[in-house]
Amino acid sequence: MEVNLDKQYPLDVDATRAWALLTDLKAVASCMPGAEITEQLSDTSYKGAVKVKVGPAVAQFGGTVDVIEAVTSERKMVLRGKGADKGGSSASMDLTAIITSDPSNPSHCVLNGQAAVIVNGKFAQFGGRLMVQVSDMLLAQFVENFRQTALSLPTADGAPSDPAHDAASAKAPVVAKEINGLAIFWSLVKSWFGGLLGKKV
Repeated sequence: MEVNLDKQYPLDVDATRAWALLTDLKAVASCMPGAEITEQLSDTSYKGAVKVKVGPAVAQFGGTVDVIEAVTSERKMVLRGKGADKGGSSASMDLTAIITSDPSNPSHCVLNGQAAVIVNGKFAQFGGRLMVQVSDMLLAQFVENFRQTALSLPTADGAPSDPAHDAASAKAPVVAKEINGLAIFWSLVKSWFGGLLGKKV
């Protein structure tokens, strides 16, 4: 089963810092709950893992991420990831991420992402609609962690980041916990009943 995503996320951080973070794959992985880079195989290839928790059960996915293209002048990154778990489920993803400046506000930017995700095995049974909903939830978490991490980086002139943002980040530190499948499932159930009843639950 294939799912295609095309998303734009406005960020209250300048494009320079957002791009600096995007090119640091270990830091980017830490923004995704449950994900980590476990080994650097070469300048453009990495081993990684994702942990998914559903109640007391924990599943571990292992795989690789390759940097296909990185164009600094366009702030464009193309990644290819693939992985599998011990149960035979597998997934692959081709992702193009581009950081664009906000012409009306140089301290803001937009994270643009286009991805083609192919899922095989038990996760394919969820169907395209539910997979898109799950992806939206995970991406929302990732983008918020990405925003906080980028804001904590030094500005282009080497000055520390804005104290107000630092205080806000300190109250909500980035912690890459495992993906909680039960929480995702409950949110999907609520969304389904909301659609059935014609209102939000």
